[in-house]
Amino acid sequence: MIGRIVTVRHGRPDMDRNVRITAKEYGEWWAQYDLSGLAPGQEPSEELKTIAAECDVIICSTMPRAIETAAKIVGDATRIVPRDAIFVEAPLPAPPIPFLKLNPTMWGRVSRVFWFLGFAPNGMESHLAARRRVKRVIGRLVEYAERGEDVLLAAHGYLNWMIDGEIRRMGWQRVQHHGGNDFWSFRAYRMPARRTQSTKEALTAE
Repeated sequence: MIGRIVTVRHGRPDMDRNVRITAKEYGEWWAQYDLSGLAPGQEPSEELKTIAAECDVIICSTMPRAIETAAKIVGDATRIVPRDAIFVEAPLPAPPIPFLKLNPTMWGRVSRVFWFLGFAPNGMESHLAARRRVKRVIGRLVEYAERGEDVLLAAHGYLNWMIDGEIRRMGWQRVQHHGGNDFWSFRAYRMPARRTQSTKEALTAE
């Protein structure tokens, strides 16, 4: 029996988005975002807590917002949640646009377009490199599932969105999707047994 794969986006970080800033200031804002934990007063849904309790393995990225999200989902201080930088968010480089001021949400959208089109300064991970990393992430998740274990990954919005497209292309079926791509959203996948071999082939394809 192949296990279930669940991906969860972190909760709302403790950062103010109601500001208008330049692209350069957005780069600084994003760096602080990566260091921030969750805003107070948040709790995962009971449905998500139940899913986590049913999972054999809980893992998360090394970002504070993902670590704190995993801790809230698990709700058990004695349960060890391994962390790995392979699960961090795809980068958002501040675009080379002078003078213009936007709020961080809008800068995030602009930055993602620039990054998608190949903008990755100073050795930052490119879109192509991130796609390759996503295949390695899926490979890691599939390893757990093929051992018959249900695995839950607490990670990030765009990374989870990339996983969704790639893992379904490999034949996994999305059996649950709650919350769109918002904070605390989650997706669950199962693989029909007859498609296992095709998944292995997709993971090793160049």
